[in-house]
Amino acid sequence: MTTTVYKVTGMTCGHCESAVTEELSTIAGITSVQAVAATGLVTVTAGADLDDEAVRAAVDEAGYELVGRA
Repeated sequence: MTTTVYKVTGMTCGHCESAVTEELSTIAGITSVQAVAATGLVTVTAGADLDDEAVRAAVDEAGYELVGRA
């Protein structure tokens, strides 16, 4: 298992957290997602190293911007 923390901009509420969590959960191998709007941090746990571009695409699809790893 690997845990990676990402910085995401644009999240302001629980709905934002849910949208990001839902999109990231569609990526194969991800077992857990915790998005916190107050800090802009998204913690992702997966069975293997994540493809940052796949994470970026999922965050973009949710309507937010991935700044990078925190």
